[in-house]
Amino acid sequence: MTVPNPAVWLTLQAIDAPKLIDYYVETFGFVVAARYGDGDIVDHAQLNWPDGVGGIMLGSHKPGADWCRQPGTAGGYVVTSDVDALYQRVLNGNADIIRPLAETAYGSREFAVRDPEGNLWAFGSYTGEPLPA
Repeated sequence: MTVPNPAVWLTLQAIDAPKLIDYYVETFGFVVAARYGDGDIVDHAQLNWPDGVGGIMLGSHKPGADWCRQPGTAGGYVVTSDVDALYQRVLNGNADIIRPLAETAYGSREFAVRDPEGNLWAFGSYTGEPLPA
């Protein structure tokens, strides 16, 4: 029996959600699948990762809401099939590189950046280990 890869959605809140959405689209290459809200308030946005399953669900920071987290405190890892091209795109976007492109001890080629709100993002070729039998 083949077990599919997990579909995991990172959920974020942002001080300036429209600006962060634009950054993710322009700098990383996410694709906006949905966006709800008025003006500068984003009630919900779905950004898909074009190179695989999953993506980001993102909205404006709403202190006191049931599902509330402090903006800028998340971290995520995104698998990409062309790390070198994405790294060049991120460099061209003047992203805040916190770990340059390099090979890891576990066989991945990856890099890490900090987005404009402080969230940490790593992008690499590591797809994870298979589920135990």
